[in-house]
Amino acid sequence: MADRCPSCGRWSCRPCVVDAILEQEGKVLLIRRAAPPYQGSYALPGGYVDRDEDALKACEREVLEETGLVVEAGAFVGFYDDPNRDAERQNISLVFEARVTGGALKAGDDADDAGWFPLAALPELAFDHQRILRDYMARRAST
Repeated sequence: MADRCPSCGRWSCRPCVVDAILEQEGKVLLIRRAAPPYQGSYALPGGYVDRDEDALKACEREVLEETGLVVEAGAFVGFYDDPNRDAERQNISLVFEARVTGGALKAGDDADDAGWFPLAALPELAFDHQRILRDYMARRAST
């Protein structure tokens, strides 16, 4: 094995990331990725869970860093663990709904744009974020 986990020393573990779904008036918040992979593509705001950080706090931090918006992360939408969703890094994503509580929309960190997009007319999205939003909308329609 080429890469060994710094914690257990046995193998390269799959990283955990969080993604946030923020919906307002039929629109969802997306960021445009400023760096590879998927540079220039739109995605849900999110990123890595830091050591000693719980997933909800990571979600809130990542949204703030990428969009300038203060949010409260809430309902768990689901987890997405297909190794091919991000083939090189094989991230496992925990997805949460979130709601805006403050701040002003402004792209930052590894996003070079951020904006609200109609759920009915989304651009092509990075990773498996199209699937995540389809699952979210299907679940919302069934409740």
